Amino acid sequence: MKTLYTGKTKDVLLDEEKNIVSLLFKDSATGENGVFDPGSNSVGGSVEGKGKIGLAISKYFFEVMEKNGIPTHYINADVEQGLMQVRNLTVPKLEFVLRYFTAGSMCRRFTLPEGIVFDPPYAEVTLKDDIQGDPLISERLCLMKGLLKEGQYEEALGILIQVGEVLKKELAPLGLTLIDFKIEIGYDESGKMFVADEITPDIWRVRDENGKIPNQIDCAKMLLEKLGL
Repeated sequence: MKTLYTGKTKDVLLDEEKNIVSLLFKDSATGENGVFDPGSNSVGGSVEGKGKIGLAISKYFFEVMEKNGIPTHYINADVEQGLMQVRNLTVPKLEFVLRYFTAGSMCRRFTLPEGIVFDPPYAEVTLKDDIQGDPLISERLCLMKGLLKEGQYEEALGILIQVGEVLKKELAPLGLTLIDFKIEIGYDESGKMFVADEITPDIWRVRDENGKIPNQIDCAKMLLEKLGL
């Protein structure tokens, strides 16, 4: 397969003969100074088996989204190979973020304490640019840069809110409260939009019943057990 893109935790591959796009889930995890953090822009280490676990969880949640009428890029997955076959979409370098409580970079940027409730949830769109620190970006700039077409910015925010509602309902019975999360969204040749990338503990923060925020490694292991994946 031809490597189209190498990311921190996944690679995008193309089977040129069959014109099939796949994501390869890697064992790397984001974080800094030996501490894993899904909000970090750097790779903090590697954990054996993380890629397969992440793929199994992502497969589960993409199928849940589809059952709830939310279109995703997911087609199928080979967990043993760590590969997820996906729709061939245009995926702009944007992250759509929804916050239910203040945490992480939100607190650092605006000097806010952790845990303030957002009602309604607070949505942000950031440009995926590690050098610039993933700056916030407006609809107007997305259109100017050719990242989105007219109307897609608001449509993507609507999808973001739908994903959040489903995630909250799925995580609550597991004793987890959703703090915030981020997703990527792509679109096909007709402009139809789909949730892309992954849905794993790498994209969210949660709080457990003891008030602690588990890192993405511990959270993934817990989900693997509780969901029976």
